[in-house]
Amino acid sequence: MIERIDELLQNNKAFVADQLRLDADYFHKLAEGQHPEFLWIGCSDSRVPPDRITRTSPGDMFVHRNIANLVVQTDMNLLSVLQYAVEVLKVNHVIVCGHYGCGGVKAAMSGVHHGLIDNWLRTIKDTQDYFWKELTGLESPARFDRLVELNVIEQVYNLGKTDIVQEAWRSGGRPYIHGWVFDLGSGYIRPQTSMINNNETIREVCKFHNGSVGR
Repeated sequence: MIERIDELLQNNKAFVADQLRLDADYFHKLAEGQHPEFLWIGCSDSRVPPDRITRTSPGDMFVHRNIANLVVQTDMNLLSVLQYAVEVLKVNHVIVCGHYGCGGVKAAMSGVHHGLIDNWLRTIKDTQDYFWKELTGLESPARFDRLVELNVIEQVYNLGKTDIVQEAWRSGGRPYIHGWVFDLGSGYIRPQTSMINNNETIREVCKFHNGSVGR
């Protein structure tokens, strides 16, 4: 265990040396501040590092991650990140990114009691209930993938209905919000929504507006 921690510290030293060889002022520039264009709301899964899969650099992307990439209206952590990103950093895009093989979605589907986390996963269980007819008609692997996609779409809708985003849209027509799924098996990102930046386009992902509940 100690050896692994020492390895991380040695890797850090190698990282610093490599960066300084490429650019002697790299860390001075990094310390000057951040001006990200994107806010990434993603899953905590260690296989989905947002900077690596999008090839973005430090300072390009403000990041919030939680289990199953949920946008919960009572989550003060997420709302604080969102407010800072939208109102202070002035990001132009907010991306909700899930991934196939998500453990949180799998746990929500299982019907097994997992303890405290069941409260967090309740919103995914509700999504599964809403779309039960569509999901029941699919075989097991496809059903799992589809709930991952539906969960992302639901979180995009939740994001668009926050007072933070609503006020930003009223005052400036930004940010654009996006729903993506990362495919672990291929490495590709699969967009699930169009670019959304007003209440007209947010209806495209509203299950009530589309009459899709229980279909």
